[in-house]
Amino acid sequence: MNTKHPAPAQAALAEVVREYGPFAGADHIHGVTHDGERFWAATGAKLLAIDPASGTIARTLEVACDAGSAFDGTHLYQIAEARIDKIDPASGRVVASIPAPGHGRDSGLAWAEGSLWVGQYRDRRIHRIDPATGAILRSIESNRFVTGVTWVDGELWHGTWDGDESEIRRVDPDSGAVLERLEMPPGTGVSGMESDGAELFYCGGGPSGTVRAVRRPGKGP
Repeated sequence: MNTKHPAPAQAALAEVVREYGPFAGADHIHGVTHDGERFWAATGAKLLAIDPASGTIARTLEVACDAGSAFDGTHLYQIAEARIDKIDPASGRVVASIPAPGHGRDSGLAWAEGSLWVGQYRDRRIHRIDPATGAILRSIESNRFVTGVTWVDGELWHGTWDGDESEIRRVDPDSGAVLERLEMPPGTGVSGMESDGAELFYCGGGPSGTVRAVRRPGKGP
């Protein structure tokens, strides 16, 4: 297991560039993912595909979705209670399921390097797991509660949410050392999160029922 590292002393303020929602019939946002065109928000009983330009709901899949979401380029992956479902986004059909490593205590979910990366909220860890079996391949420790998880350009980022404090952090994927911190505005938190592969992170706002687009450092104006 990797050793915990102290966070850097300085944190930049997160730049929230847009807020989406709340959406009708959805009072909580859990996981968030991005399929290259739209972002998806897990609301508990439905996955919503949202057009980032208009903010309108493009599609709805009625599936259990109470934690992290991910997309591997073909299929959606969704944490639902103590399992991770593999979902055909065209039909909404669950094509396979594996056990979630936290047995129901899981939070974020991401796809990278042929693996699923699962945040463990209270355990303060991120597990890399085999997407076919659910076997844990390795673990990264954090010194904060872990919410959403995402990879972009070889960088591992995750959300934290502890009481009234929430951040987006870039961490070393080998050691877990905190390399960069973005402090969310007061009263806002990060549940699920996903990069759009370019300049934005889409961050679920938990019980606010909203998704916030946050500028990725060094990207955009």
